[in-house]
Amino acid sequence: MNQIPANPEFQDRGSSNYNATPSDVPACVSVEEAYERWAPNYDHSPNPLLNLEERELAILLPNLGGKRVLDLACGTGRWLEKLLSQGTDVGVGVDFSAAMLRVAETKTAARGRLARADCQSLPFKAATFDLVVCSFALGHIRDLGSLVRELARVTRIGADILTSDMHPEAYEKGWRTGFRDSHSAVEIEMWPRAAEELDRRFYSAGFECLEHIPLWLGEPEKPIFAKAGKSDLFAAARQVPAVLISHFRLASTVARSRSRQ
Repeated sequence: MNQIPANPEFQDRGSSNYNATPSDVPACVSVEEAYERWAPNYDHSPNPLLNLEERELAILLPNLGGKRVLDLACGTGRWLEKLLSQGTDVGVGVDFSAAMLRVAETKTAARGRLARADCQSLPFKAATFDLVVCSFALGHIRDLGSLVRELARVTRIGADILTSDMHPEAYEKGWRTGFRDSHSAVEIEMWPRAAEELDRRFYSAGFECLEHIPLWLGEPEKPIFAKAGKSDLFAAARQVPAVLISHFRLASTVARSRSRQ
C-alpha cells in the first residue's frame, strides 16, 4: 500500500501517486470510503511495501495441492490470483469494498470466486478452509477479536493463517497507509497492533503463533523509489522495519465453542 509518513524525513517512501507538499495535509477517511476512491488506481501504483511483502510471503506458502484457500480482505484479488496459480483445490476471495471487488472481477482467475462480506461475518460453513491469507488488512479492523473468532470458525484444525501488515515500528515513525486521487491526499484510518497483541487475540481463539517475521525494504524496492523521484529517501526508509508477517495455526477445538458464543 502507498504510505504517507507524517514525518517529512520519510515523506511518501516511494509511492508514485502521492506528492505531498508541507501544506498538503492528508485527510483521514474511513476504510470504506478510502478503498472506494482508491480502487480504480490501486493496481497501477508501484508500491514498495507490496513488492517486499509479495516476495517474502510467497516463500511461506505451503504446498497448495488439494487445499481450500481463503483470501481474506482480498481487495483487487492480488493474492487470490497467486494462490489459484499454485494449484489450490478451492480458492475464494472476500472483501467488504464493492469497488475493489469490481476490479477483482475483471481478472480471469478470480472471476466467479469472489464474495462481498464483512470479514467478521463470513458466508462460509464451519471448518471450511486449510489456509487463509490476509494481506495488509488487520490494521483496518477495529474489532480484531471478532475477526479472529470468525477465522477460527471457518478454518479446520491445523489450518494456517498468514497475515501481513505495516510494521508497528514504522507506524510509530510516522508511516501511514494512504494515497492521492484527483480530489486530495488521503490517509486511511488504521489500528496498528504489535506482535504481542496479535498473539493474545489469536491464542484466545485457539491459534498458536508459529512465527513473526519483520521485513525491511531492500534492493528490489530501490527502483520503485527511483521511479517516483524519491531515491534520496531510500537509505533512511530501509532502516525501519516496514512489514510484519505473522504465521498462526489453528491448534485446538477451543475455537469451535468460542466462535459460537
